[in-house]
Amino acid sequence: MLSTDAEDMIASLAGGLVPADRERFRREAEATLALSPHVLGPGSIYRTLVPVWRKFFHPTRDERVTGWGRDRQRYGNNLIDAPEPEDGRAYRHLRIAK
Repeated sequence: MLSTDAEDMIASLAGGLVPADRERFRREAEATLALSPHVLGPGSIYRTLVPVWRKFFHPTRDERVTGWGRDRQRYGNNLIDAPEPEDGRAYRHLRIAK
């Protein structure tokens, strides 16, 4: 008989898995906790279940288009687009606060 902490942790970790792997993960997690001595609190339950969870977790490929694509509108930048001064000086003034 598993504790409510163990049941909650198994349910929480199973939620991030592919539906086809959830039942196999649940069975293996319950067997691992049944064989593990001294699994008392949520922290030790988590540390015991994470290696089992990693065997079943397969991240999906991220196919989203990000904002770094070349087809985005280019916004002006005063530091890049400003014309060079004729005398070679920068348009920067340094103030020293005393």
